[in-house]
Parts: sequence; structure tokens; C-alpha cells
Amino acid sequence: MRGPVRLPPHPPGLRIGLFGGSFNPPHAGHRLVSLIALRRLRLDRVWWLVSPGNPLKDTAGLPSVADRVAAARKIARHPRIVVTGVEEALGARYTADTLKALRLRCPAARFVWIMGADNLAGLHRWRRWREMAAETPFAVVDRPGATLRGAFAGGRLKAARLPERDAPRLADASPPAWVLLHDRRSTLSSTALRAAVSQA
Repeated sequence: MRGPVRLPPHPPGLRIGLFGGSFNPPHAGHRLVSLIALRRLRLDRVWWLVSPGNPLKDTAGLPSVADRVAAARKIARHPRIVVTGVEEALGARYTADTLKALRLRCPAARFVWIMGADNLAGLHRWRRWREMAAETPFAVVDRPGATLRGAFAGGRLKAARLPERDAPRLADASPPAWVLLHDRRSTLSSTALRAAVSQA
């Protein structure tokens, strides 16, 4: 049975970046993306949404949400980065469901979805991705080895892309709206870290 849904504080008008993922394991690259988003998008908070499991990936052997939340809190170490396992409490399997539930529960908050450029390349495989883009602005953070070339969803949303200089107003923009952020980059990845542990 799922527990009660306890959301972090969200007073009216709060500008909140939503950064979802398995965080298996969390690492300094996740923190770097969050710090970039806080600064460049002028956000008040970034919520790490630790997923019960990515529907597009094999979740066999995935540590519990509680364990990953605990590990993520050790990495986040910032007063404006809030780690939460709220997706499990919501019973949300897909990001579109999470966004819809959060908008209903926090109607006066200004949400921005945050993702790496590598995720944009596969966004068209996400359930109801068009609904996500139509209802929530999103920021794409440049990643090593990632490119927008060939990104199907990025092409479909070309007209909704804001100039990078307008990143500070993304949280106030009417969706569809998105921006690509170029900044410091980390080569860390959860996949590589898991592989390193398995080979040790």
C-alpha cells in the first residue's frame, strides 16, 4: 500500500525545477545539473524525483526508493535541492502522470522539467511526451556526447525553443517552451558507475 503524499514546501509563486531519474546511483553530475538550473533558470528550488523505476529500462536489481533517496541526499548537499520519493507515493509510473499530479496539488507553483540532452534524444519514446511538452516548460542541459541532431522531439518542438539568453524567464513562459543550456559539463553517468562497481 502506498503511503500518504507529502510534498516539500511549495508556497505560491515558487519556481521549482523538477529533475527526475532513477538516481542509481546518484552522483556529482546530478548535483552539477541542478546547480546550473538553479542559477541559469533563476529557480527557487530543484526537486529530485527519485523514480520507482524507469519504464524504458530493466529495473531488476534496482535498489529501493528509500535507499536511493538516502544516497541522493548525501550527494545533493544544498539547501535548495530537495530529494523526494514522491513519485512512489503518487503511484505515478510515467513522467506525464507525475507532472499532472504535481500541477493539481501545487497549482500556484511554477514548474520546469529538467533533463539532460541525452534524454531529449529519446523523449519521443516517453508515454504522452507531447502532453508533457504542452503543459510544462522544460530545460535541456547540454551533456558530453549528446547532440540535438536527430532528436525527433526537439525537431517537433523547434518553434517552442527559446533563445538561451531567455532562460531566466522559462519558468514564467507559457508552454510549449524549452531552452537548451550550455554550461559546465560532467562526464559522470550512473550507467558507467554501476558498470565500474560490477567489474571491481
